[in-house]
Amino acid sequence: MRFADYAKIYVTAGKGGDGSAHFRREKYVPKGGPDGGDGGKGGSIVLKGNPQLNTILDLRYKKYIKAKPGVNGGSSRKTGADGPEIILEVPLGTVAYDADTKERLGEITEDEQKLVIAEGGKGGLGNWHFKSSTNQTPQFAQEGRPGEERVVELELKLIADVGLVGFPNAGKSTLLSALSEAKPKIADYPFTTLEPNLGVVKFSDYRSFVMADIPGIIEEAHQGKGLGIQFLRHIERNNVLLFMVSAETEIQYEYEALLNELKSYRPDLLDKPRVLAITKMDLKQGFKLEQDLHFEAEIPVIPISSATGHGIDELRETLWASIQNAKQQEPES
Repeated sequence: MRFADYAKIYVTAGKGGDGSAHFRREKYVPKGGPDGGDGGKGGSIVLKGNPQLNTILDLRYKKYIKAKPGVNGGSSRKTGADGPEIILEVPLGTVAYDADTKERLGEITEDEQKLVIAEGGKGGLGNWHFKSSTNQTPQFAQEGRPGEERVVELELKLIADVGLVGFPNAGKSTLLSALSEAKPKIADYPFTTLEPNLGVVKFSDYRSFVMADIPGIIEEAHQGKGLGIQFLRHIERNNVLLFMVSAETEIQYEYEALLNELKSYRPDLLDKPRVLAITKMDLKQGFKLEQDLHFEAEIPVIPISSATGHGIDELRETLWASIQNAKQQEPES
């Protein structure tokens, strides 16, 4: 299945049913009073979280979504049936916006969580509501209200414990493949990865965490260059950021350039715990670095080789510890 992290849909909730202007007419009650019932509520359009999904591709092919109206009121003060809800299942991490006002409608982060993106119209009142001392036989009833109609933009921000951050060809896909059973496309040229991949990293003692291979950032990605912000938004939902820089490059420069891209996009991303993996160490004689490097004291720096397994176990344990620390520091809701 192709990955899709953006969709624009046109939603129209159902109109409320009309109230009834009925009068009670029975064999021995020739002049009964008003007894018209209320109309039912129109169907709403609702997002619902499903952790088994990891793409909103299906919604690209359901652009126009319209719910059914409520049923009109009946005699004997019978209320019409409500229009059925339309449920759109989406992955966890889906954020909904009003495309015209840019208002944030909400975010789906939990299994079975629901978010109404278009509210069904309220049903009209039947004529019995309008009976009064001065009007014993009201001849009118309310019409149902129209349902909400709007254009909704959906963005998926992957939820993962660890997000891989690096320039193209830094070895992110190779590491994900080495640590998990994910099978991303791997080749020795930039931009092999054009869409995010998720993998589950497992330990022999049944511990596990989820890792996201986010497509390679380029400099000035925060300004929309390359695929820019389409990639950067996936970093927002990760607990720990694993920076990856190839040993073949100017390591200090590339690391600081990555930091600058994140800071320019959203400065608070730098508050997340970070780990730095220096990749492709098998290309260095004796797995030794000649460069003089200076990093902040709190960031673990681990030289690795996905090809040979060098440093992989240390990296796995370091990431696990960072995830646990990040979860302990999360504010209580």
